[in-house]
Amino acid sequence: MNKELVISATDTTVDVALLEDKQLVELHKERIDNQYVVGDVYLGRVKKIMPGLNAIFVSLGGDKDGFMHYLDLGANYNNYERMLRLAMNGDASVATLKDFKREPILEKVGNITTTVKVGQYLLVQVTKEPISTKGPKLDGNISFAGRYIVLTPFSDKISVSQKIKKPEERSRLRRLVQSIKPANFGIIVRTIAEGRSVAEIDADLRNLMNAWATLCKKLKTATSEMRVYSELNTTTSLLRDMLSDEFNTIFIDNEQCYNDVKNYVATIAPDKVDIVRHYRMTTPIFEQFGIQRDIRRAFGRIVTIRSGVYLYIEHTEAMHVIDVNSGNHVKAGTGQEDTALQVNIESAKEIARQLRLRDMGGIVIVDFVDMEKAEHRKKLFEVMTEEMKRDKSRHTILPLSKFGLMQITRQRVRPAMEVDVQEKCPLCEGTGKIKSSLTIVDDIEADVRHLTTQKERKKLTIVMHPFVHSFLTRGLISVRMRWQWKYKARLQMISAESNGLLSYQIKGVENEVEES
Repeated sequence: MNKELVISATDTTVDVALLEDKQLVELHKERIDNQYVVGDVYLGRVKKIMPGLNAIFVSLGGDKDGFMHYLDLGANYNNYERMLRLAMNGDASVATLKDFKREPILEKVGNITTTVKVGQYLLVQVTKEPISTKGPKLDGNISFAGRYIVLTPFSDKISVSQKIKKPEERSRLRRLVQSIKPANFGIIVRTIAEGRSVAEIDADLRNLMNAWATLCKKLKTATSEMRVYSELNTTTSLLRDMLSDEFNTIFIDNEQCYNDVKNYVATIAPDKVDIVRHYRMTTPIFEQFGIQRDIRRAFGRIVTIRSGVYLYIEHTEAMHVIDVNSGNHVKAGTGQEDTALQVNIESAKEIARQLRLRDMGGIVIVDFVDMEKAEHRKKLFEVMTEEMKRDKSRHTILPLSKFGLMQITRQRVRPAMEVDVQEKCPLCEGTGKIKSSLTIVDDIEADVRHLTTQKERKKLTIVMHPFVHSFLTRGLISVRMRWQWKYKARLQMISAESNGLLSYQIKGVENEVEES
């Protein structure tokens, strides 16, 4: 599979499009001034305790408070609480945790009111960005994600990604990490580490240890709520997680962003530096690669598939609902059951793409075309499962229910992507209301009166909608005839289907447009 990353950057936003085999599959929009980013670590202060929810609201120094349940404090809450006090008092030893004496783990069943107090400082990490009216969701288990590993303080556990299947490779990575792991730190080995050397993984580990040391240093001078560690932006985090041999090119239309990405790629994958290219053409980059056209087709309430099948996609606060319609999909020689299966399989592939493209999360309910045969329902479930394997977000898919509904849950850490594909109506200017059709005749007469009496025009041509033309010219003594006698001028009226109901043009003898 060929992958391309197309990046359009301005002073305020960065739009990132991921193409797989020239098809748009992911679209990310990031604001430069985004206040809360998943992975950022904050020094927060407990603002309010909610005993009924066994949770707290934490002030992060911004306009929205973060939400944190008792279970989100984490098993190592006592370690972080002690480490935070030491770091804020200037103890340099916390930068390595080499001689740190571990505290007892926090009980899973406990009361938030007896664990924390209002005004207390907490070290927290953003796990979900603000969505709608909700503030960011926080976690007390801090972790630092690198290209090959994830570093977890106050842990001795070594975990290897389940996607690495070969037992010998899993054993090799476990031994490798064990030989370089610092004391009081745990390590999760990521899938992309498969086949990597000890030097590459050790370099990644040193970068993450430096990030932890920098965080501790900031805590020494912290006087109020603030961000003490910043996660990578959308562009570089995508590169960190996805950059592989399948990537062909990365096109960027902004010079500063181009230099930043090139420098980052040089640190994580020096052999891939040449695929980063600066786009300099005058045509907007999204138009050049057909991305703008794909956005117009893929976003909106109705999504049409080339075969004629179409999807209705509705978003609510609680869930996303997708309805599959066969449309004009007809294949000769097949029965209703086979047609339903083919329609559903085509829809499943597009739905898997839409989930990634719109970054839809939470609960997704899909209403497929009804199928009677159990083997067909099983086949559809297998197709959806296979298509969703490309999705990096955690998800769960349930088989079709007896009502023909498929339930999907997908991890949501950011608001779903919404792109407005509608344009403002030229008649109502977006208000949803237009001028009463009863006034159109009065408007035309007022213009005729002005041109014939004030400008002394004796011959006028009026182009109008067919309905208005019929009203003005019908009958033995039509409205047009009465106007000619009244204003002593010759009036020619032309019907034009291209005209809107309330639009008209009046031309004089020189055939120039006078009014519209």
